[in-house]
Amino acid sequence: MKKTIFYSFAVCAMVSLFACGGPASNNGKTADSTGISEAPPNNSDANRDVTNMPDSSKMATTTVDDKTHTFMNDAAVGGMTEVEASKLAEQKAVNPRVKMFAEMMVKDHSAAGEELKTIARGKNVNLPAELGGKNQDHINDLTKKQGHDFDKAYMKMMESDHKDVVDMFEKCAKDGTDPDVKTFCSQKLPTLRMHLDSAKAINKSLK
Repeated sequence: MKKTIFYSFAVCAMVSLFACGGPASNNGKTADSTGISEAPPNNSDANRDVTNMPDSSKMATTTVDDKTHTFMNDAAVGGMTEVEASKLAEQKAVNPRVKMFAEMMVKDHSAAGEELKTIARGKNVNLPAELGGKNQDHINDLTKKQGHDFDKAYMKMMESDHKDVVDMFEKCAKDGTDPDVKTFCSQKLPTLRMHLDSAKAINKSLK
């Protein structure tokens, strides 16, 4: 009986781990976690979305160097900032294009944030859980804006932030020292560049 209970607990724990740490594809759609447990180890096509992202259960528990740790922290904070700002925009934006852009930001950056958390867990890296300092100040300032002024301030912030983020991810994809983090950066770059192009176009139309 004890062996049966222990085995059931272990299975439940593994199912919970995969269900919570599932990856997301580059277009921000999270993969169906129910396809993970039954997939054969090297199924190439049926589970391509699942196997694209490094899984913390498949990575050795390691630490990362200072450069990689700094990148992971900055990426986590940047993603949280854009999600929080975009949640505000979902509620306060008056321009339909701005509102649609905000919805895309919440979806894509939330998914990317979960992927980064999965990688971090596999490497014993603790990521920030909340905003602080200048990032929270940006959100507070945005909260005070209304109407068209809000739309312009939000899109200006999105364009500026994405310029920095694209540059940061390009450097990581090129010179990163951790293979899992480097792969993460390479996979996210096309989406981030698309975000930047969209932000530029919308921002220009508001002037």
